[in-house]
Amino acid sequence: YAFSGEDAQGQPSTGTDDNLIMLTMDQGGDINWASVSVKLSIDGGSPIFCDAPGGEGSVCGMVDNGRDTNDQFWSVGDTVTIVETGTDLCNSACTIDVTITDTREEKVIDTTNGVPAE
Repeated sequence: YAFSGEDAQGQPSTGTDDNLIMLTMDQGGDINWASVSVKLSIDGGSPIFCDAPGGEGSVCGMVDNGRDTNDQFWSVGDTVTIVETGTDLCNSACTIDVTITDTREEKVIDTTNGVPAE
């Protein structure tokens, strides 16, 4: 697997619903959202987990921007936007490290470091 990250639209603010970054699967096979765990570290802080698309309860979530948002899979070329969900995680420019884990295989499939949210 290989993923890339980039700044999402809009600037981080003191709000609690900012778009932070976008992650794109550049290489790999389809992986079911039920088997994906995404962990963020913002400006070197403690790791936080984000909900998969459709999930709720975490301080951040993923919005599926892929070709087929109803297929329940993250596929090559699909992009997700990491968004705040009720908590201000980044209120000005920040740097985000992302760890993506396949929970079925119990192994880290990608680490993308230093993604700017500006």
